[in-house]
Amino acid sequence: MEKRLIQPLVAVSISSSIALRAYKRKSLDSSGALAGFLVMSVHLAAGYRYGAMLLVFFFTSSKLTKVGEVKKRLVDADFKEGGQRNWIQVLSNSGIATILVVVLWRLTNWQDKCLDSKESILITSLIGGVIGHYSCCNGDTWSSELGVLSDSQPRLITTFKPVRKGTNGGVTMTGLIAAAAAGSVIGISFVLFGFATAKCTSEVAVRQLLVIPLSTLAGLGGSVIDSLLGATLQFSGFCTVRNKVVSKPGPMVKKISGLSILDNNAVNLVSVLLTTVLTAAASTYIF
Repeated sequence: MEKRLIQPLVAVSISSSIALRAYKRKSLDSSGALAGFLVMSVHLAAGYRYGAMLLVFFFTSSKLTKVGEVKKRLVDADFKEGGQRNWIQVLSNSGIATILVVVLWRLTNWQDKCLDSKESILITSLIGGVIGHYSCCNGDTWSSELGVLSDSQPRLITTFKPVRKGTNGGVTMTGLIAAAAAGSVIGISFVLFGFATAKCTSEVAVRQLLVIPLSTLAGLGGSVIDSLLGATLQFSGFCTVRNKVVSKPGPMVKKISGLSILDNNAVNLVSVLLTTVLTAAASTYIF
């Protein structure tokens, strides 16, 4: 009973502080800060491991967004100071995981469970889904933020032809390595907090280390899925007036690739959903 009272209070306190700080530093606008507060509160109240993965994604992504801002301003047609995100972007990067965390919260009755299909296939798959979700989000963000700063020429993932920086679906080796590293960081945070908060047998505890290579693959795989969707279902064109790659057709825009079916938020949502499902399924076999 004590945990049920203390943990939500801790969650609200930490979340409000972080959301306010992010708003002041222009990482989130007012709507993004409110959405972020609600999402963080749910994650931390449900389990500190879930909150840890969310916060690792948020802090590392926010930090990398601000790296090389001068260079990014020249490439990104939708550049915002500080990478300011609104509520739509917050939910597209955390909405699915929040639903999974709420379900886990109800199923586990506040207990921090290990990945163990012998105990529960459902709970193992749901936890695996949350891991895959944030590995994908982190992988896509690291890949985009560091890939655009690379000196190497991006290549369209569907044809491997060189394209301009900022083209949806354009990949670099730097970006792919960054995506894998980003996924591994999510896995490491889950494992480290799990050792402190989850109670399981020594055999099951050791097997939790397999989360790290799984999350690494999820980070890389999620980034690849995002790039494939971006190259095919998201429009990219070169605006001769702004001298930048843009995501919407226009009279002065020369098409590079893709179709105007999904925007960036929709691409992120679909890639996250697919990676979440694949990682959830893989977790039931691995653990």
